[in-house]
Amino acid sequence: MTRPVRVLIVDDDPMVRAGLTMMLDGAEGIAVVGEAADGDEVPAAADAHAPDVVLMDLRMPRTDGITATRRLRGRADPPEVAVLTTFDTDENILRALRAGAAGFLLKDTPPEQLVQAVHRVASGEPILSPGVTRRLMDRAVVQAGAYERARAALDVLTPREREVVVAVARGRANAEIAAELFVSLATVKAHVSTVLDKLGLDNRTQIALLAHDAGLA
Repeated sequence: MTRPVRVLIVDDDPMVRAGLTMMLDGAEGIAVVGEAADGDEVPAAADAHAPDVVLMDLRMPRTDGITATRRLRGRADPPEVAVLTTFDTDENILRALRAGAAGFLLKDTPPEQLVQAVHRVASGEPILSPGVTRRLMDRAVVQAGAYERARAALDVLTPREREVVVAVARGRANAEIAAELFVSLATVKAHVSTVLDKLGLDNRTQIALLAHDAGLA
């Protein structure tokens, strides 16, 4: 049997933690292995429970979720992080994704969608709540020089790698990219891995952001 996805829940509200644990721990293929009440508890909790996915609140009293995400993603072999919050401002979305979060979900996400999101994030796919993607693309203000920096960064890629970057930015899964480019799934995975290494990025979401900054998506 496939090992269940191990989930760590980080939220300062005990009722929220209890609700999420009840919802997710009974879902197929998911095991809630631990909880933390603040961002400063995350490193110890991650060490103790070895989660695959961390569901991270944004606003906590001592260490916020973005700071905790950045610190966690800077460790060797870190778990994936999906932010789960009620604060969906453009600034929060961008800060979380640039800190290394693989997803940005709202707390009113229906249970079945949250379960699917956990599985997708665990498999390396980015996930955003409905509406967040469009807001991210339509309203995010590109900082001065971001276009030129993004284009220069992408210049290190081969033409085929750039095609993969564009497909990732358009939300295509690996199997869809393989079909579009007439290559094997293993080849697509290898290209994505190479792109991440060349660009110094952590995940597919950051690839999409860079492609957006470069005007490719």
